[in-house]
Amino acid sequence: MADTTLIYHQFEDMLWVRCNGRGCFVNSPLLKGVCDEYLKAGGSRIVVDLEMCPGVDSTFMGTLAGVAKRCAAAGGRVEVASPSIRARESMESLGLDMLLEIDPVGAEWRGELAERRAVLQAEPQVPEAPDGVMDETGRTRHVLEAHNTLRSMSTKNDTTFGYVCETLEKDLIRHEQQHGEA
Repeated sequence: MADTTLIYHQFEDMLWVRCNGRGCFVNSPLLKGVCDEYLKAGGSRIVVDLEMCPGVDSTFMGTLAGVAKRCAAAGGRVEVASPSIRARESMESLGLDMLLEIDPVGAEWRGELAERRAVLQAEPQVPEAPDGVMDETGRTRHVLEAHNTLRSMSTKNDTTFGYVCETLEKDLIRHEQQHGEA
């Protein structure tokens, strides 16, 4: 059965991704996959709708930061719609507000919010799990990438996530040695 924690719809002017539940290490590979496909196809504007998301963990935020960096490199931007106070504070505490626009007041989609959400609910698309991410090695690689992204954003984040990254790197080496991967 498909994980419907994340659903999305590609509108003419943007990709709209909605998180229905906690944004976490489990659904962050889905976020990365659908956003990267959109960017590869030439898209440049992504809205991540957190109205139904009570909170976000560090892996989800690191994944979101990575998406925002790749989107900016393509000349685009990532915007976050309707985050809870807790999610907003979490993102701001790690500096994500420097990479993406959190609940931008002047966004033109604000006047179309109900209509966009109605289309999303009527025609939801569910992202497929990217190949290799859901096995133990792939999951460790994904979580490490997300935390390295956060770590690279500031000295504070480097201190906060340094040990986590070192531990994940050791885990990744162990997984790769067990499975004969390079």
